[in-house]
Amino acid sequence: MSRVIRGSVALALTIAISGCATTNPKDPLEPYNRAVFTFNDKLDEVALKPTAQLYSTLPTFVQIGVGNFFGNLGDVWTAANNLMQGKVTDGVSDVMRVTVNTFFGFGGLLDWGTEAGLIKHREDFGQTLGRWGVQSGPYVVLPLLGASTLRDTIAYPIDIYGDPWEAVTSVSVRNTGYLVRLIDRRAALLDASSLLEDAALDRYEFVRDAYMQRRESLVRDGESPRTSYELDDPAKTEASAANQNHGEAQADVKQSNPAISQRGEPAGKSVVEKEQGAALVSHAAVVATESAK
Repeated sequence: MSRVIRGSVALALTIAISGCATTNPKDPLEPYNRAVFTFNDKLDEVALKPTAQLYSTLPTFVQIGVGNFFGNLGDVWTAANNLMQGKVTDGVSDVMRVTVNTFFGFGGLLDWGTEAGLIKHREDFGQTLGRWGVQSGPYVVLPLLGASTLRDTIAYPIDIYGDPWEAVTSVSVRNTGYLVRLIDRRAALLDASSLLEDAALDRYEFVRDAYMQRRESLVRDGESPRTSYELDDPAKTEASAANQNHGEAQADVKQSNPAISQRGEPAGKSVVEKEQGAALVSHAAVVATESAK
């Protein structure tokens, strides 16, 4: 699956270097980004959302088990990134989570780590680069993969190779696992669809602003001050407030859906993750026969 991802990343980097610029300094690749956003959105509408809806009819314990299993694998790379960022306490906690869930949770199907009070973190190499002082660069929408930045796009191949599932030698098993994981992620975000659709008249702009602000917050571990990106345009402040309100609504959705809440998803997850989840599953569906991620 990594070939399709590398192709998407290479395409985005090529366009970023070559130009396709607008007068908007916050989003110099806006024409390209909007075109890709529309493509990803349409693919989700006609193929991936229906697949996720079908998957969501499976018993709740099956969906929880799938989410827990792949979440446990993700904790391995999260631990590595926390340690690379110098957050030793969080990194050690992540290692303990993986140990507990792997050996006592039947390979991660059961999340005993959360029951033991070990908080689940989510870190990737893009956040690590940000922690090291690398600026995010312009906003980029990747074909099939969704919202990103130039920094996160460059970091993405490292995240792929840091994924323990990438070590599975059987191509068919590995690709099937990627597909199942991405469909599971999309199914967990089905209830956020209406929230995103009602979020703003310009969905592209709302997702872009929410994504950029959320990534900045993640890099700073939730202590992000308002940046020049937000201060330069009062509309960004409104987008930030809207994102917070929808995050609270998302928490209410999770309380009503045990298949989501029991996966250890953080309360108030930004609605923009619906767009990312949809795009990720889009990628998996397109490459289901001979895939990539």
